[in-house]
Amino acid sequence: MGGAGLVGLVGGAIDTPALGQPASGAAAATENTAWLQARLDQYCGFGIKASGGPGDAACGAWLEQELSGWGYGRRRQPFDVPYFEIRQATLSSGEAHAQVIPQAIVAPTGPRGLSAPLRLASDRGDLSGAIAVIALPYKRWATLVDPQVARPLAEAFGRGAAAAVLVTTGPTREAIALNVSTHKPAYDRPVAILAPKDVQPFLTAAQEGRDGTLIVDGRGGERTAFNLIARLDRNAPRTLVLSTPRSGWFTCAAERGSGLAVWLWLARWLSQTDHGVNVELVATSGHEYEYLGGEHYLTVAPSPSATALWVHIGASAAARDWHEFGPSLRPLPSADSQRVLTASADIVNSVRAAFQGVSGLEAAYVADRTTTGGELINVLNAGYKSMIGLYGGHRFFHTADDDMRCASGDLVRPIAAAFQAAVETVLA
Repeated sequence: MGGAGLVGLVGGAIDTPALGQPASGAAAATENTAWLQARLDQYCGFGIKASGGPGDAACGAWLEQELSGWGYGRRRQPFDVPYFEIRQATLSSGEAHAQVIPQAIVAPTGPRGLSAPLRLASDRGDLSGAIAVIALPYKRWATLVDPQVARPLAEAFGRGAAAAVLVTTGPTREAIALNVSTHKPAYDRPVAILAPKDVQPFLTAAQEGRDGTLIVDGRGGERTAFNLIARLDRNAPRTLVLSTPRSGWFTCAAERGSGLAVWLWLARWLSQTDHGVNVELVATSGHEYEYLGGEHYLTVAPSPSATALWVHIGASAAARDWHEFGPSLRPLPSADSQRVLTASADIVNSVRAAFQGVSGLEAAYVADRTTTGGELINVLNAGYKSMIGLYGGHRFFHTADDDMRCASGDLVRPIAAAFQAAVETVLA
């Protein structure tokens, strides 16, 4: 993934009105962009954000400090999550050798690995004792519970495969990590993810009936993560809840960082303005485990009857778009439009007006069980009435290349402005 020419492109971004101020020109816009950029840089600097790991914990501590300066009371809600720290994760066959991603919840092979025939699951033949290679169709993949993943994987194990390698065919040719539920039994055999760019020699080996060796070695178990909850209590009868996840498989600069920057912007603004509601913020961990942190937060969140509005800022709020030139990608100054905005029927028209002209978000959908995504699914199912939610899957979503080349303050600024306008209109 190349970043050549990126600075020049970003520098040409179109101006938008300044946040929290009158539309007073380029100086205010530049100041606000710099503020958002600094939060993106800080978040990205914590490195990998796997739930309960050092980066996730450091991010939570940083947010505590930020919110303290704006007058919020803070508390942590701890809970346990699975984890796996890799010593080695590789697939080899003859001269071919590639790194793989151990699929959580990890069933390790041990340091010596598993050596067995490589076989294509699509051939429909006998897989007994084999390493099944499952080439998934093209998609922006996100989760192991997706039927297009779960079904072929279950079939391969049902046909006797000793292990499985998933090839996540997608928009970057990179390996795409998949979220997983802790409420379902984990696979008792190793599963790994192989990048499409590395698959060809292993496809050839499988077609020729050659052996391969899969090594998934490391240390795992459970560790403690925490949701960060912050509150401004204004003795109001109802509360505005503002939620965002902060954890993820990798650095998550655009996937998580762009939404977190918007969340921080709104947190600062809400601390300075009184809309007749209490304000409660939550930055959840456990997102990779099918919104586990969000589930835990619902046990202590304000009740539906005591909640004026729930705003959820999910994945890929403002991620860079890219031009494709064969196998290479070139960065654009515009945002990836593969992001979705939903709102409850009572406020959807106001939300559409606030996001007018914002690519991918200008056509807000009425929030229901078909359109809603991310943690807002559980909020909807829990009976909350008025809500706004964003989710998406940008090009480098769930890949190790989701770094600061995928995010910038210029891209975040119009999203923050639109969310602020929507919240202000709804609470008015």
